[in-house]
Amino acid sequence: MANPGVTAGTAAAAAAAAAAQARKASGAIVHVEPELFQEIVGKSRDGLVVFARGGFLSKKYYYLTTYKGLFFYASSTNELRFSGDTEVISVKSIWAP
Repeated sequence: MANPGVTAGTAAAAAAAAAAQARKASGAIVHVEPELFQEIVGKSRDGLVVFARGGFLSKKYYYLTTYKGLFFYASSTNELRFSGDTEVISVKSIWAP
């Protein structure tokens, strides 16, 4: 049963506020091409990369790292390679809004 005190406008405003709050919580996530992602990781001393495998019909690789306060995200059909001092953590999945 619908709440008679809630109008469509009120519900839309609440949904917009919730979406804005979710964006603030997740911070800025920048989607980049795999080559640029590797360059960014190479700039970080003792870098950290979070990595997940996925894909339904074809294999896909997903990557996440931070650099200078921003989150960088990339996806690739080929597995990326990083220098030996980069720590790579394999996870089940990566979710990005």
